[in-house]
Amino acid sequence: MEVDFDQILKKNKHKIFRLCRIYAVAPIEPQDLFQEVVFQIWKSLDNFKGKSAIDTWVYKVAINVCLRSKMKFDKSNNKTERFDSIHFTPLEKEVNASELEKFEYLKECIATLNESDTPLIVLYLDDLSYKEISLITGLSENHIAVKMKRIRKKLFECINPKIK
Repeated sequence: MEVDFDQILKKNKHKIFRLCRIYAVAPIEPQDLFQEVVFQIWKSLDNFKGKSAIDTWVYKVAINVCLRSKMKFDKSNNKTERFDSIHFTPLEKEVNASELEKFEYLKECIATLNESDTPLIVLYLDDLSYKEISLITGLSENHIAVKMKRIRKKLFECINPKIK
């Protein structure tokens, strides 16, 4: 199956970066995680068999890379010190402080979820259908619907007091 890497990246880069921002730990890490995801997509492209849409496959690769990175960070976190006081803001566009604050609240609340729930809410927030989420995660659509109801309730309870 012939696929164009540049087209895949152009079409999916914003989705991939949003996913990386959710899983990244410090402000500078989303870019590093994004590069790792893009590299893994490029490296694995020959393994794409066309059994699903290319976008679904890209999400699956991105989630796997992000989860692997998070597990690696969690494992080594006790051995390193973080420099969370360093803030990196890309210069290419103006950042809306209110939107950034809301995103940080959402990210904090997503971080409180079970590790298995995080990919579900990230894909849901990217407007994927339960069917598409099912293809990416391997869970049934009914199972996803039940889990999403619980996840939305947890997020609402977490974020509601912060935005008032």
